Amino acid sequence: MDIQRANPDSMVDISEKGRGLDGSVISLNRRLYMQFLAFGAAQDTAQYASLLAEAGIQGVLYQDLNDPYGIGLLTFSENPDDFLTKVHSLLRTAPFTDLQPKPEYTLLGRTYSIGYENDLEDVLIRRPIERVTDPALPWVVWYPVRRSGIFEQLSADEQRTILMEHGGIGRAYGKADLAYDIRLACFGLDKNDNDFVIGLLGHELFPLSSIVERMRKTKQTSQYLTNLGPFFVGKAVWQSRQVGA
Repeated sequence: MDIQRANPDSMVDISEKGRGLDGSVISLNRRLYMQFLAFGAAQDTAQYASLLAEAGIQGVLYQDLNDPYGIGLLTFSENPDDFLTKVHSLLRTAPFTDLQPKPEYTLLGRTYSIGYENDLEDVLIRRPIERVTDPALPWVVWYPVRRSGIFEQLSADEQRTILMEHGGIGRAYGKADLAYDIRLACFGLDKNDNDFVIGLLGHELFPLSSIVERMRKTKQTSQYLTNLGPFFVGKAVWQSRQVGA
């Protein structure tokens, strides 16, 4: 465990921050990276799933609802080098080389803390993996988001109020066991200069569409977003083993 008390004397502290049970600031310099890739011309989904499992890839394979020959591949690691070595090396071998990449859906993000969490390892590492590999949550919608520059000029209190409205909807769907989210920061990590990657996961598809519809009416979405999507809609056909499974 490398959770530690934040060092107030540090000039540049890039660790994720939280709050201990006693209210003190804690930090953890770990985060999970997630990359999503989409492909067309997939002929045998079961074969790809088998090869991913044999290679020990940590991730999820989705069938694309909007393309009968489409698949989506989510992989994750604390070390981004793993995407260049383990994942990309496998994708450069047959039968993956027969697939047609869809770069417009490519996403890359990292987990982050908001500043009040008291279990940073759970928030940053365990919970995202458990959610995407949960067999009870096979349906997914993945998409990027970019906020407007005007939002960044608002005061901290104004931003907090706007985000509370937005986040309250997500929490309500989670408490009702209808939809769960994955929130990733992607500043400087994609060609379209998006700010966040969002994954919505659920038992069924309709609640995922419903939460997007509800979010459209929030102040953040209606006034302070400059980009939303494209949306990948899919259902898991293979998931790597859950943590501790």
